[in-house]
Amino acid sequence: MSFMGQKNYSVLTSIIASVCIFVYLAALVYAGIKLYISVDERRVTAEREFFDLADRATAAGVLGFMDQPFITAIEDAIAESRTIEGVIISGPDGEYAFEREGGGTIAWVNGSPRFKSRPDLIREPLFLPLRIEGLRNGNIRAAALAVDYSLVAGVLKQTLIMVLAALALAFFTLLLESLVGKGRWTEISPQGGDRFDPLAGRPLRQDEITPRSRYPRYRPAREAPVPPAAPPAPKAEPLSSAAPEILREAEREAPSPGENSGALLPRENDEAGPRGLFSPHGNIGWEDYTLERLAAELHRCASFEQDLVFIVMEFRNLKSPDDGFYNEFADEAVNFFTLRDLIFEKGDRGISIIYPNIDLDMGFTKAEEFHSRLMSKYSFASKTDLCIGISSRSGRLVDAERIIFEASESLARALKDPVSHIVAFKSDPEKYREFIRTKSSG
Repeated sequence: MSFMGQKNYSVLTSIIASVCIFVYLAALVYAGIKLYISVDERRVTAEREFFDLADRATAAGVLGFMDQPFITAIEDAIAESRTIEGVIISGPDGEYAFEREGGGTIAWVNGSPRFKSRPDLIREPLFLPLRIEGLRNGNIRAAALAVDYSLVAGVLKQTLIMVLAALALAFFTLLLESLVGKGRWTEISPQGGDRFDPLAGRPLRQDEITPRSRYPRYRPAREAPVPPAAPPAPKAEPLSSAAPEILREAEREAPSPGENSGALLPRENDEAGPRGLFSPHGNIGWEDYTLERLAAELHRCASFEQDLVFIVMEFRNLKSPDDGFYNEFADEAVNFFTLRDLIFEKGDRGISIIYPNIDLDMGFTKAEEFHSRLMSKYSFASKTDLCIGISSRSGRLVDAERIIFEASESLARALKDPVSHIVAFKSDPEKYREFIRTKSSG
């Protein structure tokens, strides 16, 4: 075989190795994209199925909370869903648990059901209050599966086929190269049968082949010329007088062995954002959940043609949010409004409250009662030390951002007013609809 043939095989091996690496990377990217899309779709499906489950539970609760029709409706909804694995329902008499497979999703802690911390469950909370006539403090929570294991099995099969094909191609290339490499030094003469000396350019004679080995002894056709003697190496010149100074400057600029740039050191990935349903600061909902939860409540109230009030309150002067008073303030709000899952943090000095199924006048009355309760229990210099802003749905198809904006503007006016400690935003539904139509047409 000629040296050109060996070079061609080397290039072919490199090409096949590159193809195999590309196939491996493509398989990983394909599997990652498919799984990411699947998890995102299941998150949307889980939310839709949970709202359907809450509606069925509300409808069945009319016949009796935790009676057999109610229990059957919950179990059928779980069995028909694709994502929901477990449900916990809270009532005035305790908590009740339902799950698809026993012991797989729910654990009992001190007699209370809790969802297990599984990496394949959706992290976002699925939580709604049960609006059943005559039932107080009724809530429903659900845990949904984020991973479709049947899809995962299919994706793994497809990627495995791609990887096996690349491995087979690499193995075949390695085997072919090994077989070719064994005979690369055995050259055959054009006449066939006789060994050929590529250096002499002729077939080998019998006396040039040793019986101890099947490989030929290559002999040159003529004596190789003796190469001329190398010239003597030049004498090494000493370093100039500037060289030590240059070396010392380089040593000063070079970092010490244990010194590293701060930009190159990996920083610890501090987990930011809410974890769990309630914040440790006040034991109420995280502020980041306010917008999402308010949007869900507005959607539900619009479906049932119910009103909703959004209340924000804030202390004008609070020395330290961590002195313990904020926790007492949050506990007072939970005890008064009895809706812990609808009360959220608002900065370091305030809270936000979602109060469904009441109108603006009732919301104003409730806020005034709570304000008077705090004024009588704690010593404040003035009523305006605690200011409150209120907004409501008022029969409008309004989004959560608008409600929050109206309540925040009302709170800002209350904080600026030296007399009024509660300001409510009252809208005209007809003028609001006309404003929306004008804005849409424009």
